[in-house]
Amino acid sequence: MTSDLDAICFRAHDPAALARFWAGLLRREAEGDGTLAPAADGGFRLRFVRSDEPKIAQNRAHFDLTSESLEEQRETVARALELGGQHTDVGQLPEEEHVVLADPEGNEFCVIEPGNKFLAGCGFIGALSCDGTPEVGRFWSAALGWPLVWDQDEETAIQAPGGGPKITWGGPPYMPRRGADRLILDLIAPDVDRLISLGATRTGLGTMTDPDGNEFRLLTR
Repeated sequence: MTSDLDAICFRAHDPAALARFWAGLLRREAEGDGTLAPAADGGFRLRFVRSDEPKIAQNRAHFDLTSESLEEQRETVARALELGGQHTDVGQLPEEEHVVLADPEGNEFCVIEPGNKFLAGCGFIGALSCDGTPEVGRFWSAALGWPLVWDQDEETAIQAPGGGPKITWGGPPYMPRRGADRLILDLIAPDVDRLISLGATRTGLGTMTDPDGNEFRLLTR
């Protein structure tokens, strides 16, 4: 039995403030517990939980936000800056057309230029873009029952059968793991033994890691 992806979870020093930033940027309403419900275009549910862990390195996962036009790309960047975001340097080249920003707690995200065919039709959150091996992409494909929509050149991507954002893994080279993961997956997992058989490892009460060592949480309905 496959697991369900319930949310992308941000570990935050100030969960309420970070939820307000992302609600404003994505133009979504926050629910009573601060969770942002999935968008009409299939965008992920977002959850924000308290963590005192410092951010000491570039995140191994980030959102790619899509644009229908250069004007929309500029508007998204301007809205992010007005809400407290900032430009950040992750080694992008001057000729690259996407814009790299960070939210108020330093979590990186990209505003992708119009005309990106890989993210066409994926919604405003086009992808959760992750650093990772092909094996971890295949693990998540099997765990969630999402088909692989890309599997070549040591890069993988999966997408829900009904469409919506993709989850992608790229590399090598892979970023070193420094500090706790700040963006993690929240799963509804009816069959934990199946996750273990696919390559997951228990790490604590309600937490596991995938074959690349990325932590994820197990929730109950």
